[in-house]
Amino acid sequence: MFMFQRLLEGPGIRLCVLAFALAMGLPAGGARAEQAYAIAMHGKPAMPADFTHMPYANPDARKGGRLTWGLLGTFDSLNPFIVRGLAVQPIRNYVVESLLARGQDEPFTLYGLLARTVETDDERTFVTFRLDPRARFSDGKQVAAEDVLFSWQLLRDHGRPNHRQYYAKVARAEALDPLTVRFDLTGANDRELPLILGLMPILPKHAVDVATFEETSLTGPIASGPYRVTAVKPGASVTLTRNPDYWGRDLPINRGLYNFDEIRLDYFREANGQFEAFKRGLYDFRVENEPLRWHDGYDFPAAKNGEVIRDTVKPGVPQPSEFLVFNTRRPIFADIRVRQALTLLFDFELVNRNYFFSLYSRVAGYFAGSDLSAYGRPADARERELLKPFAPQIPPDIMDGSYRLPVTDGSGRDRTTLRAALKLLSEAGYDLDGTVLRNRVTKAPFAFEMLVTTRDQERIALAFQRDLKRAGIEPSVRAVDPVQFDQRRLAYEFDMIQNRWDQSLSPGNEQYFYWGSSAADNPGTRNYMGARDPAVDAMIGALLEARDHTAFVSAVRALDRALVADFYTIPLFNVSEQWIARWNRIERPEATALSGYLPETWWSKGEP
Repeated sequence: MFMFQRLLEGPGIRLCVLAFALAMGLPAGGARAEQAYAIAMHGKPAMPADFTHMPYANPDARKGGRLTWGLLGTFDSLNPFIVRGLAVQPIRNYVVESLLARGQDEPFTLYGLLARTVETDDERTFVTFRLDPRARFSDGKQVAAEDVLFSWQLLRDHGRPNHRQYYAKVARAEALDPLTVRFDLTGANDRELPLILGLMPILPKHAVDVATFEETSLTGPIASGPYRVTAVKPGASVTLTRNPDYWGRDLPINRGLYNFDEIRLDYFREANGQFEAFKRGLYDFRVENEPLRWHDGYDFPAAKNGEVIRDTVKPGVPQPSEFLVFNTRRPIFADIRVRQALTLLFDFELVNRNYFFSLYSRVAGYFAGSDLSAYGRPADARERELLKPFAPQIPPDIMDGSYRLPVTDGSGRDRTTLRAALKLLSEAGYDLDGTVLRNRVTKAPFAFEMLVTTRDQERIALAFQRDLKRAGIEPSVRAVDPVQFDQRRLAYEFDMIQNRWDQSLSPGNEQYFYWGSSAADNPGTRNYMGARDPAVDAMIGALLEARDHTAFVSAVRALDRALVADFYTIPLFNVSEQWIARWNRIERPEATALSGYLPETWWSKGEP
């Protein structure tokens, strides 16, 4: 177990002894600190320094067996850290480790993994990581400070856009000794940055070719995680085998995790075929995303006799929300009045009743079902102060919490919303010419393409197509396979797509990646709508600078209001539960993490 000291009491994280301050050239009167076993974004870690395992893991879980995943799509790369190619994403958690690991029962707390301790000052102007001397890569070489510095430089210069953005904020990095790395964060003004660096994937300097790093590769990476890549069938499957010499198997953060000897990742090109394979027992579990299938699709024999178990999990994080996303890089969606009009035309009541058995709710905003959501809440004094420079662009009803998404009569022919939508479209320069809506100047018909990849997406798009035709709009619906969909989404080659952004209770730097202006024209980000709003950028900056939870919540709600005011998306529905189906040969702990289901905590039932 770790031999760590508890964090000191008091506000923030106070982490530097006087001798260290003098050694590093810091003022002798600077913030006191000590080496710590964990770090929280706000407040203190929930687990004590002498914890033995996480509450959502079973430390006595059986080891052995195989877990088979069924994934939709394909892959052409085992490198999840670059833009090029379609990568096998589980490589990130099962093969490649970070300095610190998330505590899944807390909004944002990290505990020691490759790094035995972490330290920073109250202002978070630096962060120092002391590596565990036992840490080894899968080839037996010790994880050293030079590997940390190498990984930082590699991902800063050649990694995905989010890595380049985050790691470029570091003013200076140095190895204090072979196992200690210090990052100087002076000028970053980003209180989350020490945690972001704690989650940095660590790659071996001796085994990575910088010159070819940005090229796709099907060679399994050498890394320090619990699994190694042992077999690859291009585009079809990847096998991960547990490393018997894994250095961190007895760490408290890992006890009860990574229980299977083998993890097989099988890929399916088409969703219906994927489900049929599950019914035949070809893979072990699936996360169900289609209400129709969850409602009446599990009537096959194995589900009826108990061989297949259906679990409903209620996570404590913001509800995943689906949206139709306007690509505002397209001139047709550049006018906010057009986006408002199309929002009015979507008949949620009809779709929810006919397609989703009324299982869904609908909220405007990006943090639904949590204290971070601004929907239905009046802005507090701090929110108003933050948004004061941008007051003209935030409608009063969004500020006072009275704004509501349009509600139709559910008939598919609601005239009130149609009239309101046509009025907005007329103000934006579009008029009805018979049954066709045309640009008043160019006479071009109002037409665009909705790109979809699943049956559920296509059904929603076709329903919306019917709604839009009532206003003289002629959208087309184009269904493509998951590979094409991902490629076009990452390159912003679409007019409208369906998408969701999963949020945590501690949103941070990733918000720039989702809707920051700097990400709008950078391929590979998740700013699919092309948002470029100074108010959004300022609110993201405010949430990163927040020193306490109250200020943080106000900043996130202010961000929510700024995003809602821009009408970048049409909210479709919010998902309050996770629907998990698994064959009974797979068992899971009774406790569920705040973040929801965690396959890494499951285990094989084994022979009776």
